[in-house]
Formats: sequence, structure tokens, C-alpha cells
Amino acid sequence: MNTPNKAFPENFAWGVSTSSYQIEGSWDADGKGPSIWDKFTDQSGKAWRNQHGRIACDHYNRYRDDVALMSQMGINAYRFSVSWPRIIPEGEGTVNQAGLDFYDSLVDTLLEHQIEPWVTLFHWDFPYALFLRGGWLNPNIPTWFAKYTSAVVDRLSDRVQHWITINEPQCFLELGHHTGEHAPGLRLDLREILLAGHNVLLSHGRAVSVIREKSKRKPNIGWAPAGPVFCPATNKLDDIKAAEKAAKSIFPDTIWNNSWWVDPVVFGSYPEDGLRIYGKAAPKVPDSDFDIIKQPIDFFGCNIFQGVPVTMSSEGTPVAAEQAPGQPLSLYEWHQAPESLYWGPRIIHEHYKLPIVITENGLSSGDQVNRDGSVHDNNRIDFLIGYLISLKKALDDGVDIRGYFHWSFMDNFEWQEGYKHRFGLVYVDYQNQNRKLKDSAFWYKELIASNGSSLNKYQNNTEAPMPYVIKETLRYIEENVGENFNIKTIAAHLNCHPDFLSRTFKQHTEGNLSEYIRRIRIDLAMEILRRPGSYISDATGQSGFSDPVHFAKVFRKLVGMTPGQYKKQYQALPENQIELQSISPLHPRSRTTQASLEDSNLRSVR
Repeated sequence: MNTPNKAFPENFAWGVSTSSYQIEGSWDADGKGPSIWDKFTDQSGKAWRNQHGRIACDHYNRYRDDVALMSQMGINAYRFSVSWPRIIPEGEGTVNQAGLDFYDSLVDTLLEHQIEPWVTLFHWDFPYALFLRGGWLNPNIPTWFAKYTSAVVDRLSDRVQHWITINEPQCFLELGHHTGEHAPGLRLDLREILLAGHNVLLSHGRAVSVIREKSKRKPNIGWAPAGPVFCPATNKLDDIKAAEKAAKSIFPDTIWNNSWWVDPVVFGSYPEDGLRIYGKAAPKVPDSDFDIIKQPIDFFGCNIFQGVPVTMSSEGTPVAAEQAPGQPLSLYEWHQAPESLYWGPRIIHEHYKLPIVITENGLSSGDQVNRDGSVHDNNRIDFLIGYLISLKKALDDGVDIRGYFHWSFMDNFEWQEGYKHRFGLVYVDYQNQNRKLKDSAFWYKELIASNGSSLNKYQNNTEAPMPYVIKETLRYIEENVGENFNIKTIAAHLNCHPDFLSRTFKQHTEGNLSEYIRRIRIDLAMEILRRPGSYISDATGQSGFSDPVHFAKVFRKLVGMTPGQYKKQYQALPENQIELQSISPLHPRSRTTQASLEDSNLRSVR
């Protein structure tokens, strides 16, 4: 166990992540075959503003400059994915040597800059030619994936030691084959999805075997599934147990879970709860398949962006914990939950006994170049501080964590969302392909140089405890935000003078109490305006405003648009989709959740 408030372990991997389709461009260059994403984005309306990745960040032609930027930032590890159709244009058969040459040169360039390559074999750009032959439903797909793996390992394993087989099967199957949001845009039933998923698991196992057998260096192998992260709503033992139980749960009619995907890889069988809950939809497979799937892996890749708070009900089942009004949201409308980078790694490590690598973690924001020529993304820095402090706490509590990879190295094509979101530490101008380090990149550079010890200055362990009057003020506002109260009302409740309350609040929070109340009210109003069938009058009254004119004025000042403009821009989700504040499995590439806790909920937990 590490000593608290010290640096991270020696040889900790401080890295950045990308994926091939999202950054490379050159979609048909040098013999590359089309992927399902090339064909998907050819169709009108599939991606935001009909955008696509045919050019993306032009990394295929600019990789040397991009690696130089990584070196400038002090990055010591780079996780990138290989494009299957760039290596084997038809998905199986003839290998495209020009495609291998690109990754060969990329690896050499990384090593010249003392950056360790971490190769992901599959990050969603599936060969279109194989899709036409049934894709993941074709029983030959594990053999094809093994041959593709062999081609990459033969060429790169004399220099590459770190391998990730498959990235987020829950995501590319659910969103690409069930809801149709992602490529290839299918709407299969659960039986077909689970059968395709079984072939994905077989492909993972076959790939691990190939890497072990053919690697020229001793390999370090993992994979990166995309299961939900559940966090206890409080530090009570019952709530901690609720989070652990929810993390192992299978939910009906959805594949967003951990156990169905990880148990076969680690334990060699599907979980009994999953077989019971999925019933006839579960694939009927021979036991020998699990001998293929259960291959020894060296680490568990965690892609964590947010977490779901849960509490234990009186019936002993995990249930929804109400989200406090005003919780920070990313541009993707994902609730920011720094504690997820503590509870996610901790629960997974305790259950599966594998070292943890954070393979993706980051924030979507509306970054822009400011008048001074810089990109001031302070919100991303605050995000990183909170999440990494939580990660360090997990490390101090005995979780074996080997590395952290920020998503993403640079702004890129965010799948069906096009170029709407900017996740990068590096700003990309898509018109001229110029790159610019954001403030967060310089902050990350300092963090890496200190091996994480620079986080210590953000720790407030020596601060005096918050006075009771401030704690009670915050509690009162949270519980009564929809009521018509003011500072005098709170002061009367606490039996103190309003001026004393305002001064004390500013002294201990460095904020204005009146402004804080208005901010909390407007955050609640924003949530109400995103609900189906809501009206501006609903948001006015339910957020504690008695005067609609005053409400509109405050809303416009804090949000930058009128309530009507906001409601039009952020239309409520369809009734069959669930807002993020609902407690259900969340996925880092979909704004919606696929199982309501008011329907299947955590009541499916046994």
C-alpha cells in the first residue's frame, strides 16, 4: 500500500488515448478498405450535421508532429488502436503491408521520444467486407480476428509490449447493433446481440492466445470493457454494499453490465444470474468455448467517465439515490462524479483480483481559442483534479493501479456526435488541422513531471471543518430549493442575523450566498426544462421563482440564453430513454441509458 499524499508508484504509466477512426483520416489511402463507420457516416442523418471521419485529425499524415506534442507534454505512454481494414482491407485474406508500415513507423516514432506504445487491436472500425458476411454474428469471426491479430503481432511485437484486445464490447454491440445509434446501425433483438457478444468473447480469447504464442517480447495483455460504475450515495456500510451489489448485477433487456462480459474472461463461465435473467435469449454454447475465452490476462482496462450513486433500500436492494440539484454536467450532459474513479477501480479490483489501468477518463467541453490565443479549459483541469485525487485514494487503499490514460490526446470525431464535443488536451482546428496545447495539457505535464505529487496542493486535509451554520445552510437550500425563500428565511431558521450568515458563507466558501442560491435554482430549472412535456412556467415555479420576468432575466444571465432558447436546444429525451440522473447503467458513448431503474431498475438484483 502506498503512503497517502505521496507520488504515484514508480513506472506508473501516464498516458493519453485515441482510436484509429476518430483521428487518422485517410480513410481509403494506401490500400485501406472501408470500415462500417465509413459506410455509416455516408448516410445522411447518422452523425451530427452529417459529419464523418474521412479526414478527422489527419493523424495518418501528421503523426510525427502529434508524437512530438506528446513528448512536449511529458507523456510516457500512448494508447492507440489499429484499424483492422487498414491492415486487412477485406477483413480476412491478403494483408496490406502499407497499412502495417504506418503503425510500424508510428511505433518507432513513439520509442524515439521515449513514449511506450499501448496497442488496442479493436476500437470499433470493423471491416465493412466482413459486415456484409454477417459481422460479429458470423461463427468464423474469432478465426478472422485471430489472423488479423497475428499480422499485427508479427510486425510490431518486437517493440510493443502492452496490448489491449477489444475496447467496450457493450458499447459497439448495444449502440451499433441494438439501438442503431452507432455503426453499423442495426436493430437486432437481445438473442442476436448476446450471440454476437459470445463471438466477441471468443475473439478476445483467440487474440490473447495469439499474442502469448507469437509475441517477440513478453506481453502485458488486457482488455477494456465498458461496464457501469456504481458509487455509494453515502459512506454508510449499507450503501457501500449496495454499490458492490449493483456493480455485479445483470439488468433485463440490456447488455450494460460488468458480470456477463467479465465473468467468462476471468472465471470461465457466464454468471448464473445472467443466465436466469436473459433466459432463452442467452446463447447455447459448448463448455469448451470458455476454455478459449478464459485466457490469462495481466490487467483490467477501465473506461470511466461518470458513476451512478446508489443506496440500500429497506428491502436490501440497491435503489436510486436522488441527484442533488446543480451537480456539474459535461457538454455530453454526463454527471461529473469524481468518486467514480475510486469506487470503480476498487470494486472491480476486489472482485476480479486484477491490476487496474484507467484506459479512458476525460471531459467533453465546448473549448475555444480565446482572445489571447490560448485555450483556457479550467473546467477540465478541475475535472482532472477531482478524479485523480479519487484515483490516488484508491491506490492508497490498496487497489493495484498501474496507469492512467486521459481521453483524449486531442479533440477528434466523437462518433455519432461528430465534432460537437472536444475531449482533448490538445485543441484541433479542423479547418486547417492546426494543433494547440490547452491549459489542461500544461497542467497534465506538471502532474506527470511530479509523478502525481502535484495533486497534493489541492488536498485540503488541514482545513478547518466547515462551521455548522454553513453545513445547515447548504442542507436547507438543497432540501427547499423549489420553495420561495431568501437569505432572511434561512437566517431566521438558523436563529442568526442575515448579515452574519452572508459574511460567514463568503468567508468559508469564497462565494456570495445570494448568487449560490440563484445558481442552484437555475440548475434545477435547466433540469426541468429538459424533461418531456415541461413548460417554462413549470421551471419557474418548481425552481423557487415567483416572478417569471425575474426568472427569465436570471436564467439568461447565468445560462447565456433565454429559457425558451434553452428548451429548444436541449429537447427532452424520448419517453423510452432515461435521463442521466436516473439510476441505471450508463455508458460513456451514449447520452441515454438503456434500462430504467423505474422499470427494470436495480429491482432486478437478487
